[in-house]
Amino acid sequence: MQQFIAGLLRVYPYIVSVKKTKHIEIIPIRTLSAWHKGRIAAHLLALSEEDRYLRFGYNASDAQIQSYIDGLDFERDDFYGIFNRNLDLLAVAHIAFTTGLDQQRHAEFGVSVNKAARHRGYGSRLFERAALRARNEGVAIMHINALSQNSAMIKIARKAGALVENHGSDSEAHLKLPHATLSSRLSEMMESHMAQIDYGIKFHAKNAQKFWSVLNGH
Repeated sequence: MQQFIAGLLRVYPYIVSVKKTKHIEIIPIRTLSAWHKGRIAAHLLALSEEDRYLRFGYNASDAQIQSYIDGLDFERDDFYGIFNRNLDLLAVAHIAFTTGLDQQRHAEFGVSVNKAARHRGYGSRLFERAALRARNEGVAIMHINALSQNSAMIKIARKAGALVENHGSDSEAHLKLPHATLSSRLSEMMESHMAQIDYGIKFHAKNAQKFWSVLNGH
């Protein structure tokens, strides 16, 4: 069994989180599309005032969050989410792609995690997933712009090996990404496939539960 797990970690390093207790937790990360806009909106609008401030850098109102959602470009950028069994989004990541003055591709990472889902490593996992995607897209540098008081985000960046610069109330993190390889491309394909399977299972289970509830008159 230990040999099997060690092999899984070598072949599929991005989907498995190994905690200090030796407990292995699978964290499927689903690619989000315009079809998930409503779920993204529900997730962001449920954030507390403090969490909105940390995510957007200002005290975002419901109207401002809705404006942000309306402006999401699913063709240009990438979005990832972690769902619970009810298909509610526990965490959402936004990877915005740009071309810098150096004519190289860059990506900016933003993330939000529900308060009830904290301390499970979701933010770090989403950053790993975003870095993998950006690397395979030929991105040279991944950026994080965050408030200096956002210790969770700064910790994620430092853990990944990013260079963090403090500018008073704001901090910037820059992570240089290696070139894509066959291994990194296969890892992304496998992770996407596993996430689709997980989402499909949850989707059908939820529909089956609704069906039986209707049959039972609930």
